[in-house]
Amino acid sequence: MQLKLIKNEKAYDEALNRIDELMQLNPKLGTKESDEIEILALLIEKYEEQNWAISTPDPIDAIKYRMEEMNLKQKDLVPYIGTKSKVSELLNRKISLSLGMIRNLSQALHIPLDILVQPQQRV
Repeated sequence: MQLKLIKNEKAYDEALNRIDELMQLNPKLGTKESDEIEILALLIEKYEEQNWAISTPDPIDAIKYRMEEMNLKQKDLVPYIGTKSKVSELLNRKISLSLGMIRNLSQALHIPLDILVQPQQRV
């Protein structure tokens, strides 16, 4: 197979099929076949990142999702945010997350910090 950038679904499927063929051979490291597998894997990864990238969720959406998963009510967030009214304002996007809220929510709800520190969508 001639190696080239994957630019469409057909080429993507062909690359996946070629990797399957090569994996069946169980090539030893350092062989031409194992090198081809590595290069194809990189090309496939690049194509997937460009075409099916999963964006990071909005911080408020992530909090609401975790609340639903953990069967939490707004009042359950008071220890991490401050008051009932602050929880309501935050979930309705009227106020932004503070550093303390981010730290508390990350620890309590197990939401990665990189999600919580993003700018939240405004209404």
